[in-house]
Amino acid sequence: MPERRRIPSLPDRLPDRLTALRTPADPGFWRSPVRGARFTAVLGLVLLAGLTLLFVTGLLSYAAYNPDLDQVNDKTPDKGWLGFYLFAWPTGPHWLYRLTQGLHVTVGIVLVPVLLAKLWSVIPRLFALPPARSVGHALERISLLLLVGGALFEFLTGLLNIQLDYLFPGSFYTLHFYGAWVFLAGFVAHVALKLPQAVRVLRSGIPRGEPDPLAAPDPLPATLSRRGALAMVGAGSLLLLVTSVGRSFDGPLRRIALLTPRGGTEQGPGPNAFQVNKTAAAVRIAPADTGERWRLTVRGPAGELRFSRAELLAMEQHSAALPIACVEGWSTSDQLWRGVRLSDLAALAGYPDSPPDVFVESLQRSGSFRKAALRDNQVRDGRSLLALEVNGAPLSPDHGYPARIIVPAAPGVLNTKWVETLTFGEL
Repeated sequence: MPERRRIPSLPDRLPDRLTALRTPADPGFWRSPVRGARFTAVLGLVLLAGLTLLFVTGLLSYAAYNPDLDQVNDKTPDKGWLGFYLFAWPTGPHWLYRLTQGLHVTVGIVLVPVLLAKLWSVIPRLFALPPARSVGHALERISLLLLVGGALFEFLTGLLNIQLDYLFPGSFYTLHFYGAWVFLAGFVAHVALKLPQAVRVLRSGIPRGEPDPLAAPDPLPATLSRRGALAMVGAGSLLLLVTSVGRSFDGPLRRIALLTPRGGTEQGPGPNAFQVNKTAAAVRIAPADTGERWRLTVRGPAGELRFSRAELLAMEQHSAALPIACVEGWSTSDQLWRGVRLSDLAALAGYPDSPPDVFVESLQRSGSFRKAALRDNQVRDGRSLLALEVNGAPLSPDHGYPARIIVPAAPGVLNTKWVETLTFGEL
């Protein structure tokens, strides 16, 4: 008789099946041959430079709002000592905010592939057990939690704000500000712990005889080299750069900035054909609000003065070539504005020698920054205007007709449109 072959029963097969099942806590679960200490170190040094630049330009952007000048400018009233760095934002060079905020947003977008690649390269360590082997290791894991959580939160809120799709409850300014400090705490701790190791790996590699702590113990066959992976990350960053940076420039570059709301299209011909943020229709400014009945109210020690647009045009007019730059990172080139100097209006209000701060109110009845405060150094600058015209033509309704503020180096939201009242005095 032929010999019968024994078929393993289910209980016999279970141990092999259970052995084959691996969880993310098992180093063998991660089998990419690309992961390695040198690959991660390269990404880490790029992020070190990029994230440091992001944090510095973010602080500069916050300072540009002069949040300690008046509560209407301050979106973080309980900031306490976190606002220690604040200073009077300068008016020169006139393109300062355009540069700093353009860098902030552009670098943030470009770093997205690098950040994702870095998180992918170290993700096995996030699942490592036990979660804390010592007090030092526990502190390292906590700093990593702050770093990863803070970075993801900051990038997500920033990208949503850039795309005008901010969905988080609460003010973007507030959450992004405090989130940045949480991120910084983890970032500083992580750099202190890991930078010496990263530099050593880049200089000398892994010491002979020591295992690569980030390499897979049982890697799959390689289909892409680590240099190839870094090239892919770089290509992704380059693609994001090309399709977003143009929102800060006029002409051909803006037309290829397809990934940003202020790119891809031109505004049409004419003197007022440049980018706007809020339109008159969006904030419900009706023609009757800006027609013949409109008057500018100017308040100060001289009392309350009221001027029609015709009376403002009869005053001495001055010109200034200034851009508009917004917190979302988009900006225009220099536009030629013409109107009455804020310092001249301050003199009419009762401050002929030393113009003080000014509190600006718009016809706009709702929304952020319908009221804003400007510092005395901004009022004194001869390029700071109550603009009535731009590029040789009256302001369009969307650009703030009948009158708007234009101040060198100030964020766009402080260049108030549809101005109704100017109150001069110390704030």
